[in-house]
Amino acid sequence: MTEVDNPEAVAPPPGHRSAAPPLTERQRERRRRILHATARLACRGGFEAVQMREVAESSQVALGTLYRYFPSKVHLLVATMQDQLEQLHATLRRNPPGGETAADRVARTLMRAFGALQREPRLAEAMARALTFADRSVSPEVDQVSRRTTAIILDAVGGPENPTAAQLSAVRVIEHTWHSTLIAWLSGRASIAQVGVDIETVCRLIDVTGAGEPVAAGGGERERAHGSGPVASG
Repeated sequence: MTEVDNPEAVAPPPGHRSAAPPLTERQRERRRRILHATARLACRGGFEAVQMREVAESSQVALGTLYRYFPSKVHLLVATMQDQLEQLHATLRRNPPGGETAADRVARTLMRAFGALQREPRLAEAMARALTFADRSVSPEVDQVSRRTTAIILDAVGGPENPTAAQLSAVRVIEHTWHSTLIAWLSGRASIAQVGVDIETVCRLIDVTGAGEPVAAGGGERERAHGSGPVASG
């Protein structure tokens, strides 16, 4: 099925990633179909199962249209991780984790995400491999993953609307550790129990930097605070 698209509303070629205008409702729906098809294929067969032609057929878009949205499989899978994180964030806002300290709340948040990964390990493996393979052409997509991850952590913290440099540094270290423990778990080098210990340990940085203030009603998203380490979806 051939679908006419606005090429300015999707990713330009690598090396020239100018700001794209907002997508239309039809384009957003098409993008959702693409990402959902990608997730389904990855759940069944992991990274190798995500082939651009199969994604196009499953999502009922022309192959050329798919490439205008996502120039490569790596772009596509990193965007799928962003979509998975958005779903996780929405779930966490409806049912935020408890905990006496900010470190407790962040650790519980990240372990809830690992619970989701355990249910779909092939999808987790595919997204993690894409993040590992991502080069500079995928930087905008990786940055979106990082911004969403930072927002999730800061919402769990319940801290200031304008985090300090020290607090953001702590968040980045937590993100890096989360990503590393994800890779270790997927490769069989760490158990979920060991992941839990490592996450709890690194989350203590939140309390050290003074970010852990009482949770304010409504939380609020802090996507302005940009971290740098990709994390797992849920």
